[in-house]
Amino acid sequence: MSGRPTGEEPGSAEPRAGEPRGGEPRDGEPRDGEPGHGSTPAERFLDAAIGLLRRVRDEEAQPIAAAGGLIADTVASGGRLFAFGAGHSSLAAQDLVYRAGGLALMNLLAVPGVVGVDVMPATLGSALERVDGLASAVLDSSPLRSGDLLVIVSLSGRNALPVEMAINARALGIKVIGVTSVAYASETKSRHSSGTHLRDHCDLVLDSKIAVGDAELTLDTIPAPFAPASTVVTTALLQAVMATAAAALADRGIEPPLLRSGNVDGGHEWNGRVLREYQDRIFYQQG
Repeated sequence: MSGRPTGEEPGSAEPRAGEPRGGEPRDGEPRDGEPGHGSTPAERFLDAAIGLLRRVRDEEAQPIAAAGGLIADTVASGGRLFAFGAGHSSLAAQDLVYRAGGLALMNLLAVPGVVGVDVMPATLGSALERVDGLASAVLDSSPLRSGDLLVIVSLSGRNALPVEMAINARALGIKVIGVTSVAYASETKSRHSSGTHLRDHCDLVLDSKIAVGDAELTLDTIPAPFAPASTVVTTALLQAVMATAAAALADRGIEPPLLRSGNVDGGHEWNGRVLREYQDRIFYQQG
């Protein structure tokens, strides 16, 4: 669908007074794909986030399509879906699970102590990410099996837990999609004994484009960079993948097992049907 008004020929309409010709931006407006230049910290941060999202849209289109296709393959073949992230990377993983508008089959692979900042002290979660052997214990006690798919979210991809999670999962015949910032692989040293990063052990890698340090702003009056954008960008990136997967299933004649909001009429009834139909592949209902 072109989006052009019916009966209008390309280039036939004259711009209205004050509008630029040929789709050119007005003075002071960003061109397509470029962030703006806000004057306040809030505007600058939003401009930076928008710029990163545009980069993901333009530069990760093929990996997003491939990841959506791989998820659709897994659903169509009877496999189960899981997502894992440690610390703040877990936020993007959690956003995929039991989510209105999302695939009901996505399960959270939770590792006690590293899922968020609920553990005390919060620094314990960071320490656990560096423990060798933890990933193996987690996978051994999880329902993951050959034919399933695991999304691993790790901004840096340098710690032992996500690296070992990917290595061990693939050894079990599980497909792995890694969501990380590729910049870390070239600019930071791995904390895993292999000297490798998450990106080195995935079937597919999605690059969030986040700069090392995950802080978009600086001010002369503040001694450290600030305003992280990784959660915004990574969450949007993964939702783009899930949208692609849903459409890919529909293209194959398979109704995507989507959840609806419980706050709209009929939502609970719809979700109850989906959860019953796929109960053998959904683990967040189990007590």
